[in-house]
Amino acid sequence: AARREEIMEGLGKISSQIKEILKLDQPIKELCSRTFQGQNSLLLLGRGSQFSTALEGALKIKEISYLHCEAVMSGELKHGVLALVDENLPIIMILTRDNIFAKSLNAYQQIIARAGKPIVICNPDDSEFREDKCEKIEIPKTVDCLQGLLNVIPLQLMAYWLAVAEGLNVDMPRNLAKSVTVE
Repeated sequence: AARREEIMEGLGKISSQIKEILKLDQPIKELCSRTFQGQNSLLLLGRGSQFSTALEGALKIKEISYLHCEAVMSGELKHGVLALVDENLPIIMILTRDNIFAKSLNAYQQIIARAGKPIVICNPDDSEFREDKCEKIEIPKTVDCLQGLLNVIPLQLMAYWLAVAEGLNVDMPRNLAKSVTVE
């Protein structure tokens, strides 16, 4: 009963939290302009339920902006992907606080140790992420099972702004075999 109540309360707040995130539209546009221009590839890292968010974000970025984007489980970073990390590779990490945050933080530390400067999707005022080491996109905290609904929004905005920067029509993505195009 307590868990149900927690989820119901979280659902009641979700629309106002989404509105709060949408206020980040212009800062995300600016972040895309300065970070992704001229890039051919980017990595998206998540762990646990946030790996699903990373997969969805990578899919949107690929489908709409045609930028190669790969979602990787944070715990699998050491299996080949770490060799790609340097100061030039754009990396987005989903690091909102949850029950596996400490494990996810290890991947962040590995990237920082290799001169990477990731973009971190995190909860507000998280002191783990110093602004000289990363760029932060701060997302309101909600119930763990709803956090992905909020965390995916900055990734959707990035996909949009990356496509617009390339002069692409976001309503008519090429070769998309889904019913998402506008006639």
